[in-house]
Amino acid sequence: QLPTGLYKKVLVILHNSVLPYMNEPTLMMDFLTVAYGIGGAISLLALNGLFILIHQHNLEYPDFYKKLYSLLDPSIYHVKYRARFFHLTDLFLSSSHLPAYLVAAFIKRLSRLALTAPPEALLMIIPFICNLFRRHPACRVLVHRPGGPADMSEDPYIMEEEEPSESRALESSLWEIQSLQNHYHPDVAKAAAVLNQSLSEVEDDISGLLDLSAYELFDKEVKKKAVDVPLEFEPVRGLFGKKNDILAEHFSLD
Repeated sequence: QLPTGLYKKVLVILHNSVLPYMNEPTLMMDFLTVAYGIGGAISLLALNGLFILIHQHNLEYPDFYKKLYSLLDPSIYHVKYRARFFHLTDLFLSSSHLPAYLVAAFIKRLSRLALTAPPEALLMIIPFICNLFRRHPACRVLVHRPGGPADMSEDPYIMEEEEPSESRALESSLWEIQSLQNHYHPDVAKAAAVLNQSLSEVEDDISGLLDLSAYELFDKEVKKKAVDVPLEFEPVRGLFGKKNDILAEHFSLD
């Protein structure tokens, strides 16, 4: 049992400064799996080390995707380690051999949480979801299913279900992204509207969007070239709008 602060300090450097220099990195399996099960930021930080052990040292973790799915909560779009988490999640969901129900569950959960996410997170997660559709065409039924639920209570997807296979995600539709097409931020609305069209085969590069901050988004808007908008006007008088026109003395627009 380690203090939370010490867990974080160790896990932040473990994948870069410890595992590459160990003769037997597999000795860290128990430590990393226990850390992964703690939850919150500690689980997010443990992903880096687990990724190395799974891909390079054949670590088998039967409930890995179930645990990864459970990490998706409203705070995921606000945490300090958001970029690291979504970079690794993107890698873990890159295999074309993953079952459609699992990927659909991730898509639905990310979309549902996106309804309360800030704009800078939405500009990252919408292309992220589009990439999942490109890799797993079987999930496109979520977009093309006609007549989605009239309201949230009719959606068959079970948000509270911890087991992705029992969430009934494939029976649902992606009405959440359709709702984001009316988002107050025009860039978000434009990004969400992409799903109304046929997706290209080439995946979107989200690496530059993972670290997008509210400050950068605001700075981009401030630096946009301003369009002159008339704030005052002179009411039209007469047929041709001239104040001293002789026609204005004899004709009116009433």
